[in-house]
Amino acid sequence: MSSVITTVVAGNPKPLSRTLAAGVKLAELTTGSEPTNVIDVIALGPGLLGWGDSTVAEAVATVKGSDLVIFASPTYKGSYTGVLKLFLDQFETATGLAGTVAVPLMLGAGPGHALAPELLLKPVLVEIGATVPCQGIYLLDGAADEPASSVKWRDQWGAQVLRAAEPSPR
Repeated sequence: MSSVITTVVAGNPKPLSRTLAAGVKLAELTTGSEPTNVIDVIALGPGLLGWGDSTVAEAVATVKGSDLVIFASPTYKGSYTGVLKLFLDQFETATGLAGTVAVPLMLGAGPGHALAPELLLKPVLVEIGATVPCQGIYLLDGAADEPASSVKWRDQWGAQVLRAAEPSPR
């Protein structure tokens, strides 16, 4: 069981989505326990469209207080969703996720967008200060519900992610 504070952020326009479930499963598979926090971004509602909403600020603070965050999005129009972008815009450039390890996770209907986590989501996470110590993960929609679909990624990158996310002694 991990002492890492883990948060799953799901940026799907549908609440309680397969994307959210895939993020939670990846967190469990990687850390050996349920995520500490789960943020279903669509549930934050219209507060995402501006600045200063207390519910959005609380979600941002939760992410900033995490050691490891899995940012999950379906592939939408060849990229991550606008609702996830609205949430990521709430973080300061270069410092908003400083000290936080992030894993980009994207789901898609076919292999044509398999590089989307690396080419589209990872650069934004790095731009706002996250440490992204490994490749992102792309899951096919039809296999996203199966934990085995993430085992290869976990076997290759899980230990490295956990080492990077382990809190420093205070």
